[in-house]
Amino acid sequence: MSDGFRFNAVLTPWIAPLGMARSSGAFLRPWRASLLRLIVCGSDRFMYDAPRTRWEQDMTTRGKWIIGLVAVAEAMILAAIVVGVLLWRRSPAPDVAPAPPGADPSSPSFGEASWPIWRGDPALRGQATGTLPDALRLVWQYKTQGKIKSSAVVDQGRVFVGSLDGRIYALDLRTGKRLWSFETKGAVEAPPLVHENMVYVGSDDTFVYALDAETGHVRWRFETGDKIIGAPNLAPQPDGTIGIVVGSYDTRLYCMNASDGEELWVYETDNYINGTAAVGDGRAVVGGCDAQIHIVDTADGKPLGTVDARAYIAASAALADGRVYLGNYDGLLLCVDLSDGQVVWEYADIEAPLLSSAAVTDRYVMIGAQDQRLHCLNRADGSVVWTFATQGDVDGSPVVCGDKVIFGSGDGRIYLLSLEDGKEVWSYEIGAAVMTSPAVAANRVVFGAEDGVVYVFGPSR
Repeated sequence: MSDGFRFNAVLTPWIAPLGMARSSGAFLRPWRASLLRLIVCGSDRFMYDAPRTRWEQDMTTRGKWIIGLVAVAEAMILAAIVVGVLLWRRSPAPDVAPAPPGADPSSPSFGEASWPIWRGDPALRGQATGTLPDALRLVWQYKTQGKIKSSAVVDQGRVFVGSLDGRIYALDLRTGKRLWSFETKGAVEAPPLVHENMVYVGSDDTFVYALDAETGHVRWRFETGDKIIGAPNLAPQPDGTIGIVVGSYDTRLYCMNASDGEELWVYETDNYINGTAAVGDGRAVVGGCDAQIHIVDTADGKPLGTVDARAYIAASAALADGRVYLGNYDGLLLCVDLSDGQVVWEYADIEAPLLSSAAVTDRYVMIGAQDQRLHCLNRADGSVVWTFATQGDVDGSPVVCGDKVIFGSGDGRIYLLSLEDGKEVWSYEIGAAVMTSPAVAANRVVFGAEDGVVYVFGPSR
């Protein structure tokens, strides 16, 4: 073997990692193309072979120095590149874009650290703390195997959401990594509830499940007589026991012990219960497909009154200051005083089914409708403040955060509007219908869509 071949054999191990890096997607081609090849041609000649130049020189003492310097320089460059490649290959690409400065979920500027219950609190008012920024960016997304009609909740850095694939998923809020999933025997349309490291969720298989939030293991399950598509809610009992209240398509509202699933009481209605019971001041308020607003004592399940809603109810109530806000399937939104059951005001300018539940602030009531609009009303008298038109049904419920309101539409977009005048501030096209309500927590906004994907947004860079 000649000296030239021996020299090339030394270079070959350095060239191989470069080819490997190129095949794995690293941008190293410009470095590889710019390197000189030094070929020793016998004992008295050598040749430089560059991308655009080739020249030879006698093997003088000066030439030998050149050979040595070039070899050392190339060896140092190649060594640096190889070390960089190895480090790059050992560091997996992140699942998501890193959080921008000042947007660490552990130090939120909007939303509390957790959003453990659908609509944000037991009264189902749809309010988040802080102020949403003027623009959001997609941080990560996670694909399930079925459409998502279950609105997500957030607790202790984890996202919990159900899917029509029959599973409840626990995802890492920061990265979107799946922590665990639990499979039921039916579609999971209902939003979950998280309380004291337990996840409570209903399924179309008729069961309410209590799962360990860390592992997804079943602690207990409670069987009803039909599917469950409304979220569980918290119903504290006089003896300090925490009750879980949930409605079923078997026409009943159930309350069970949160720790062991023991039945505490049952309340009967005359038709399906589609929505979630709002809870406040010792009362659970739920609309039924029997066209009644039911007011129930959370201590014993005894009726405290009913209000005729004039059409069946698929939505959930919102409670604020002794009043309930609830829409029916004929498009009528009612404000009812719970002390006497009297209608304070009604809003009838919709004429399309209301599946959305109201967000309630000190001044405004906002609700989506199948007339493809979001309606903002004066809370005092129900007069119109503004409306915003989308291109699809607004069946999901809005959430107010500071001076903005955010919601999704059947047109496949998420909208962020000014609370004061209803002007669009920002929107994002998902492409699939968004029928869920957002969870707003820890500098993140979480939506599910009918393409089966969980979308998580954070502040724009």
